[in-house]
Amino acid sequence: MLKVTRTRRRRSNSFSLLDKGDNMPMTPNPTPSSSFIPNSMMENKILDLHLDHQSELLKAAEDMILKPSDIETEDEDQKNRLEKLMELCKGFTLSDVQLKHIETRMIMEINWGLGRHTNSSSNIKSYITYVSQLPIGRENGAYLALDLGGTNFRVILIELDTGTTSVRMKAVKHVVTEDLMTGPGENLFNFMADKLKEFMIEHQLLGKRHHLGFTFSFPTIQHSLASADLTTWTKGFVCEGVEGVDVVQLLEKAIKRHPELDIHISAILNDTTGCLIACAYKRPECAIGVIIGTGTNASYVEDIRNVELYQGYVGRKKEVVINTEWGALGNTGSLDFIRTQFDHAVDKNSKNFTKQVYEKLISGMYLGELARQVILEAAEKQILFKGQNVEVLTRKEIIQTRHISEIESDAVGEYSSTWAVLTEIGLNDVSTHFDCQLLRFICESISIRSALLAAAGVAALLNKMGRRMVTVGMDGSLYKFHPHFQTRMTAKIRHLVDTNIHFNLVLSEDGSGRGAGLAAAVAGK
Repeated sequence: MLKVTRTRRRRSNSFSLLDKGDNMPMTPNPTPSSSFIPNSMMENKILDLHLDHQSELLKAAEDMILKPSDIETEDEDQKNRLEKLMELCKGFTLSDVQLKHIETRMIMEINWGLGRHTNSSSNIKSYITYVSQLPIGRENGAYLALDLGGTNFRVILIELDTGTTSVRMKAVKHVVTEDLMTGPGENLFNFMADKLKEFMIEHQLLGKRHHLGFTFSFPTIQHSLASADLTTWTKGFVCEGVEGVDVVQLLEKAIKRHPELDIHISAILNDTTGCLIACAYKRPECAIGVIIGTGTNASYVEDIRNVELYQGYVGRKKEVVINTEWGALGNTGSLDFIRTQFDHAVDKNSKNFTKQVYEKLISGMYLGELARQVILEAAEKQILFKGQNVEVLTRKEIIQTRHISEIESDAVGEYSSTWAVLTEIGLNDVSTHFDCQLLRFICESISIRSALLAAAGVAALLNKMGRRMVTVGMDGSLYKFHPHFQTRMTAKIRHLVDTNIHFNLVLSEDGSGRGAGLAAAVAGK
C-alpha cells in the first residue's frame, strides 16, 4: 500500500464527477475547435470563492499578483498605446469560470484515460507506473540510478541511512551527442552501460549486487514496475530500433556486455513520478508530483480500483501512481476557447503541430516564442519601439523564457534587468522607459496565464483525490526560476480547490535522480 498520510480521507471514485446528473458524455468525442464546455456540464460546480470568509487584505494581495502591473501614462500618446496593448493581450486573461471549465475537463480526460473502453480516445492517457509503494523515510543502503531525459545523461549513487531522511548523492553527468540521439538505439544503450561501468569502477562498487532505478523521461507504456515500451521518441531523439520495444530489456542487454556488473534494474519511471517519490521520502503526505519546466506533466496517487488497465496481480495493493501526461490536454480542441492568435502561431511553427496543446500554453519551451509573437505584433502596430527598426524580432526564438523571468525579476518601476535583456537581444538603442513598462506588461500577461493554467491542473488533481491534506512536489526550471510563479499558482489553487482540502507546494529538487534511486530502494526491500 502506498505510504501516504491521510486525515479523515474522503474516498473519491474516479468516475464520481460523471455520476451527478451533469450530462457529461461517457466517451471522449473529439471537441469542436470553438468548444466551450456547456453550462449543463458545470451545474453545481461553478466556483464559489467564499469571499465573505477571506480578509480584504488577502484578497487585495492576491488580486495584485494575479494581474499585470499597473502602468501610469504621461500623455495621450502613451495612453493610446497602452489601450491598444491591453486590447492585444486581453485574450491571455482567464476568468475563474473558464479555469473551472478547464479543471473539469482535466478530470474527465484523466478518468477517460483510466478507463478500459475510453483510454484510446482520451487526450490524457493516464499511464500506469506500477509504483504501488512510496518511500517511508526508513529506507537504507546504497542504490544506483540512471537518468536520461534529454541532451544530458547521468549516473547516480544515492546512500540512505536508517533513522534519517537525508540523501547522500554522487553523480556524473555526460553529454548525449547528436550522433547518439539520431543513431541506432543499440549505440545509445551501450553508451549508458559503458558510463555505468566507468562510474562503478571509479566509486569501487564492483563485487556486489546493486539495485538500479532508471529515469527515462519519454512517453512509455508500462507493463510492470520494471518493464516499459517506448511509444515515441521526443526531445530530438530518433534512435532506430527502440520505439515499441521494452527499454529495460535494451538496457539489460547493454549491461550484460560487462559481465563484471551485477545489476538488477528494479524500476523504470519518468521525472514526474521521480519528483513525487523524492518528495514523499521526506513528506509522507505527498501524493502529487508536478514538473513545470521545458515541458509540463503531473503524476498522482490513484485508487487502484479505478485503474481498469492495470496488468498483473493486484493482491493487497490499494493505490498506484498514475503518470497523467497532461500536456496533451486540448489536442482535440477542448482548449481552443482560450487560445489566442499567438498561441496558434506558436503551435503552427512547432515540431509537433496540434499536439501537446496544454503544454504549449504553460511550459518554458514555448513561452519565450509566444512573447516574441506578441512583441513583434505590438511593434508592427507601433505600440512598442515606435517607428524604430525591430527586424531582430523576426528571428524565431530570439526571446527565451528566461528573458521573461529576468524582466519580471525587476521591482515594479525599476528596469535594470529589462534593459539587460533588451541589450542582449539588440533592442536597447530603440527602447524607451515606457517601452520597458509595456514589455513587462506582455511578459506578465503570458506568465500569469501560464501559472493559472498550471494551478487549474493541480486543483483538478486535488479535487479529484479528495484528501484533506496533500503536499504537491514541484520541480522544473520555470517553476524554480520565475520569481512569481509559485506565489501565483498557490493563490489561484486556493481559489479553485475545495475549501476542505489543505495543500502545500514544496520544491522537490532532482526527482529524476533521487526519485529513481529511492524507487530502487523501495522495490529492493
